[in-house]
Amino acid sequence: MITLPQQLMAGSAFVVLLLGSLHLLYTFRGKKLYPRDTHLERQMDLVSPVLTSRTTMWRAWIGFNASHSFGAMFFGLVYGYLALAQPEVLFHSHYLILLGLVLLVGYVFLAKAYWFWIPLAGLVLSTGLYIASLVTNWHGSSG
Repeated sequence: MITLPQQLMAGSAFVVLLLGSLHLLYTFRGKKLYPRDTHLERQMDLVSPVLTSRTTMWRAWIGFNASHSFGAMFFGLVYGYLALAQPEVLFHSHYLILLGLVLLVGYVFLAKAYWFWIPLAGLVLSTGLYIASLVTNWHGSSG
């Protein structure tokens, strides 16, 4: 039987997985992540970063967006799997619990500082579910 803490943790993971998956889709389909200024897009495709001339800012932009998506999807898949299939591993590992919490809180700060309201709302929801999972697990195991 899947417990409430497992459900909450899986819900937290699913939100991040969904955000990452949508972000990956938007990276390669449509124009949602393109600049509104087409001149800027052309300039990004012509200019290389100082670090290397082997790529352009546009190619780096696409790569950063894709790798950002993969990171969110990885978190969602790993923590969702652990919550549902290996809860004793996840809930008994202070390292994994702290790592997940730090990642989610970091994403919330990034969303607030640099992104927009949809990812911020999703990440606040995910973080809330994550914390609720820990609290309900702690109360269930201490009683």
